Amino acid sequence: MTKYILNRILIAIPTIIGITILIFLAMRILPGDPLAIVQSEASGAYVLSDEELQELRASLGLDQPYYIQYLAWMGQVVRGDLGSSFWTKEPISALIARRGPITAQIAILAVIFSWLIGVPVGMMSAMWRNSLWDYASRLTITVFIAMPSYWVGLLIVLFTVLVYSWRPPLSIIQFWEDPIGNLQITLLPAFALGAGLAAVTARMARSAALEVMYEDYIRTARAKGLGYSLVVWRHVFKNAMLPVITTSGLALGGLLGGAVSVEKAFGIPGLGNLLVQALTERDWMMIQNLVLLYGVIFAVINLLVDLSYAWFDPRIRYE
Repeated sequence: MTKYILNRILIAIPTIIGITILIFLAMRILPGDPLAIVQSEASGAYVLSDEELQELRASLGLDQPYYIQYLAWMGQVVRGDLGSSFWTKEPISALIARRGPITAQIAILAVIFSWLIGVPVGMMSAMWRNSLWDYASRLTITVFIAMPSYWVGLLIVLFTVLVYSWRPPLSIIQFWEDPIGNLQITLLPAFALGAGLAAVTARMARSAALEVMYEDYIRTARAKGLGYSLVVWRHVFKNAMLPVITTSGLALGGLLGGAVSVEKAFGIPGLGNLLVQALTERDWMMIQNLVLLYGVIFAVINLLVDLSYAWFDPRIRYE
């Protein structure tokens, strides 16, 4: 197992390096000079001269060759220095530390919700195949898969505003500060974000369970006299969870990206809202580091999914 873990880590390292290179080149190759924003956003009271723009460019290191800029950026990232916002001058690491937990919590709650709903629904649908429950659950799954998370979020916001006079939060409430207040803010966005994933999880669990049910060892267990429900939950469940784990793990990275629209719909001041704000203000340093953060998180999640997959299926460790 140790050798397998080391191999997966060695594979993840060049992936993360490739992510940093792609992000850096994308921010440099895309049209638009970051410093031209200063002039375009100027109110007219004062416009920087060419000399002042050159000094600003030099202070930001934008006058250096690309490889020097990249190495300087990587050096800062390794030291934990992500720079400051181009407009507010606030350290980016401080903004991420303040807004990151709420986004991570919403994404994790969405995955938990998808498992609590999707796995039992999928397993029962497989156990009672071609029953009324199976047909109803498959129809519901199809409907929720077709509904984007931002649309579900907008419907929830509309309902809660009209019925309960709900208002978006004006500030971040961390879980360790006020658990009840925090859950009141995060549960609805997590439901909106996880509804589609719950439907996908249910479909994956049903398909995997039906496939496992026809394996020889399942028939052997039934022939030995084990009850149907016992065989399903003791033998079918664990093996059927392999594709579900893969789907949920990969979806967690996607949920962090999907949180952008959900946070915007609910007015949650998380990383998604911060990224939208940075894109609107063309804060290139903020965009660069936030996209890097999302990329690294996705790579780490893929690594954890691989390791958990090997734990559930020991055969993978020796391939």
